[in-house]
Amino acid sequence: MSSRYKLFRHPHPYAIDQTQPLFVRAIKENAVFHYKNCPDYCRILDEKAFDPQSIRTDQDLIRLPFIPTLYFKHHNLASIPENKMPIKATSSGTSGKVSKIGLDWSSLYLGFWMVWHLGHYHHLWSLKPVHYLIFGYQPTKKNRTAISKTAYGFTYFAPALSRTYALEWKNGSYQLNLEAMKKAFIKYEKGRFPIRTIGFPAYTYFLLKSMQEEGLHLHMPKGSKITVGGGWKNFQHDQVDKTVFYALVKDVLDIDENHIIEFYGAVEHPILYTTCQHHHFHIPIYSRVIIRHPDTFEEVPSGQIGLVNLLTPMLNSNPILSVMTDDLGILHQEPCACGIKSPWLEIVNRVGIKDIITCAVGAQEYLKKSVRL
Repeated sequence: MSSRYKLFRHPHPYAIDQTQPLFVRAIKENAVFHYKNCPDYCRILDEKAFDPQSIRTDQDLIRLPFIPTLYFKHHNLASIPENKMPIKATSSGTSGKVSKIGLDWSSLYLGFWMVWHLGHYHHLWSLKPVHYLIFGYQPTKKNRTAISKTAYGFTYFAPALSRTYALEWKNGSYQLNLEAMKKAFIKYEKGRFPIRTIGFPAYTYFLLKSMQEEGLHLHMPKGSKITVGGGWKNFQHDQVDKTVFYALVKDVLDIDENHIIEFYGAVEHPILYTTCQHHHFHIPIYSRVIIRHPDTFEEVPSGQIGLVNLLTPMLNSNPILSVMTDDLGILHQEPCACGIKSPWLEIVNRVGIKDIITCAVGAQEYLKKSVRL
């Protein structure tokens, strides 16, 4: 069994100390595969004089050349033919460009084990049917965004009695229908089955705030959960503190804070980051996070802010084993009261800030000599 398979089948999703040597071997295995099968990735490593066979320690992971997510929005990098990728996904494309990533069968197999273990750890799996309220896109054949596929996939954690979408596909375009979501909340309050939400936090917040202003105070059935993911995107100026959001959920839906879960991820890094009961994104065994200085790209000490560099050996289809995001974050090593011992990632700001864009452009320069733009 390969190191990748052993890593993703490991039963403890946060046992980083136990799996560190295995992770390093899995990254090496994945880097060698992409070096041999993706000519552009081979040129990137050769330009940086980096031999994937030299990966042996944690420090080698820091030396591994990264690829900015911005680069994937302009270039397709693949290590296997597209017809061997049964699932293809794109980023949301809020900047006008999208990243295109495919999942081969081996990557899907690894993804299944990751979701199985993390879903079990965070009590997401349930045999009790639920009503899903999805603050995102209704699936269509034309919509290949990762966020829509992820949201739909989320509805398999528990049997779906119904699925209600905030963004409905009508007459060839998406239309926001928060009124239908409000009616669904009111309807399912009277039932005996719990509800689960998933999707953009901005839409969730806007609807709940409107309901609060109307004087609506519901009591959702026991076992209901509020989950959000995808960031605030074009609504960063409306973003509120998490404590404000939690209080709003409690006031309008009577759902406690410990039943609110947040997800973090990217199409260029399909690892599931799930908040613990203290709302920290602990790093699972399937990935590592390096925080880099925005100017030098050197690793910064724990607790300092910098650009978020994400690593995973999950995909054979695309060389995403080390990607540089345009997120600013902090990696915390201090113990968390939840009991998980792995470090946790704090996202400080997301795409849209001028300084972040400047850093992303700087990272793009990092590759100019490697692959012709």
